[in-house]
Amino acid sequence: MMLFFSGVSECGPVRDINEDSVCVDGELSLFLVADGMGGRAAGEVASRLAVDAIQKFVRRTHESDDCSWPCGIDPVLTFDGNRLRTAIHLANRRIFRASESNDGYTGMGSTVVCALIHDGSLTIGHVGDSRLYVLSLGVLSAQTRDDTWAATVLAERAGELDSRALIAHPMRHVLTNALGVREQADIHIAERTLTVGETILLCTDGVHGVVDDATLATLLASTSAADGVARAIVDAAISGGTRDNVTAVVVRYHDAAPPV
Repeated sequence: MMLFFSGVSECGPVRDINEDSVCVDGELSLFLVADGMGGRAAGEVASRLAVDAIQKFVRRTHESDDCSWPCGIDPVLTFDGNRLRTAIHLANRRIFRASESNDGYTGMGSTVVCALIHDGSLTIGHVGDSRLYVLSLGVLSAQTRDDTWAATVLAERAGELDSRALIAHPMRHVLTNALGVREQADIHIAERTLTVGETILLCTDGVHGVVDDATLATLLASTSAADGVARAIVDAAISGGTRDNVTAVVVRYHDAAPPV
């Protein structure tokens, strides 16, 4: 099987600085999106630190067996699950230490959502409210649950996330968990088998807070190449009136390249 992928990230129509960061690494089959927060340029710094730390650890464990695991091993997870869990832990520590050492970075943090693909398996890691979706047989499903006040309350009340209610909720952007805001972050890891023909979307809330699931499913179902689909999703968020930075990474797990 083959991976076809692309990422698009823009400031959007309102913001002066793009605080989102992206990693699209075909060699490692690692894809991630981070959405920074903080005063001045601190959000941009936090998201870039997150991407850099995660990519470096995944690369280190890809190239060598001689590597320390500073947060231990979770026996429930696979090797790739532990790789991603440790990488995100290191990203949290790096951002937290940077915010403590520089007054201009006080309070900075970042969301992150990651996809690590190996031998037909997808490992998902996330913290915050950036999301990962999978389109399978025409059905779009969110594989992550937002770390927000609204999502937590809705899940407790209804037993499951109602995306329509979440979009309208006044507390939908209030994060309950993010990288770098405290010494330990709650890191969510999930693993699933990929099926040929599935398409993965990683995006920040500048996309999913504006573009509804039905529109995302239609765009992802397009036969266009990954770069065209990522571009179309970002354009849909901008035309839909997003007031945030806009980032989308599209990964197709196919046995043949789609037409250009």
